[in-house]
Amino acid sequence: MARTATRYVCSNCGAVSLKYQGKCFECQSWGTLQETRLEPAEKTRREVSSGGLPALQNLHDANASEFRRTLTGIGELDRVLGGGLMQASAVLVGGEPGIGKSTLMLQLAPRLAPAKVLYISGEESPNQIRERAERLSIRAENLWLIPEVNLERILEIIEREKPALVIIDSIQTIYSGEYQSSAGTITQIRECAAMLIRAAKQQNVILMIIGHITKEGALAGPKALEHMVDTVLQFEGEGYQRYRIVRSVKNRFGSTNEIGVFRMDESGLEEVSNPSEFFISGRRADVPGNAVLAAIEGSRALLVEVQALVTKSNYSMPQRISTGFDLKRMSIILAVLEKRLSIETWGQDVFVKIAGGLKLAEPAADLAIAAAVASGLMNRPVDPATVCCGEIGLAGELRAISDSERRIREAAHLGFKRIVLPEANTRELKPSLRKLPITISGCTTLHEALDKLDI
Repeated sequence: MARTATRYVCSNCGAVSLKYQGKCFECQSWGTLQETRLEPAEKTRREVSSGGLPALQNLHDANASEFRRTLTGIGELDRVLGGGLMQASAVLVGGEPGIGKSTLMLQLAPRLAPAKVLYISGEESPNQIRERAERLSIRAENLWLIPEVNLERILEIIEREKPALVIIDSIQTIYSGEYQSSAGTITQIRECAAMLIRAAKQQNVILMIIGHITKEGALAGPKALEHMVDTVLQFEGEGYQRYRIVRSVKNRFGSTNEIGVFRMDESGLEEVSNPSEFFISGRRADVPGNAVLAAIEGSRALLVEVQALVTKSNYSMPQRISTGFDLKRMSIILAVLEKRLSIETWGQDVFVKIAGGLKLAEPAADLAIAAAVASGLMNRPVDPATVCCGEIGLAGELRAISDSERRIREAAHLGFKRIVLPEANTRELKPSLRKLPITISGCTTLHEALDKLDI
């Protein structure tokens, strides 16, 4: 008879150790190793060896039409998903507590009627969920609430009821009796998610999994969880803010980094039809340190306000703080301003913020960051009717960016009179863009771009 093996699994990164250590050897976290007992594997080996091998299938013989998309009726969510929910897909939804994950799932259910939706909750009772649904004026005759956390029972219910959509709220509360560890551990999350996804694929059920996040903002549980699912949606924003951004971090059936913008009010999450107006609303164009960026998020062009505050530092080491933009990239931009344009920020605290809670990673934001910092330092406001975008090289040159046509059209649509972008992007513009009521100014260097921005 085989003995039960004992392993120690890190609750932070999922690394496995043969013996207990105070610190995880992978992520260097202290006190995160948890004891896990592994059952003998003879039974599993016998089951695998006794079963037949699956039949081979040629790629051209596979029937892609069997998998169809289901529109949710929520335009911003459909955009993020790539055109709706794919049949037999698994979607992981993460975000801060109270940001709107469960609310969005409740709003989704009645829009799929008459298809049956199972809401499996391990955090709230049916009475609590009903009270929240009534407060949000949600009526869904096709929604069935199941307060269950045992995986084996959940799988039996799914097989018996044959729903179109299953919502798990949340994966951290589900446990399997086959493992002795408690719910929420690395082993339980990984194995429970794997069996739920396998059941969804076999029975053509759409699976929506709500997951917690860590204090660093990453999805709680093993990294393998993100690899197993088809789509990962991340809620961005703070619980005290009115607006929410849903971003597709991973999507096997659509583009990644697509975003949907919602507004939270008494009736739940409502779509924001024109996100650009939201991101630049309330800006003070006459104040130095503000610039408008034409950004691309997924397949969507957005106008975003970039704010910079430059003040005299009271510290021996000046502060560099960035919200919504990479701090190291901001440091590079400050170095280019000092070396190539003699705009010195030494002895100055520099604070940069992307208004609206958006997080930007694309290189095209470089020019707007540089313009906002230079404007704040020189106390000269940027031309309020001008939008800018462009990547800055270390020599102070402006390098070509992608999707310039969509950026130009969005700026013209919102009434801006000029857009400043790299010269390389103006050489092959369509004639129709030249007819738009906006001046397209191409620049080869950062110095030239700041001149056209009236800085």
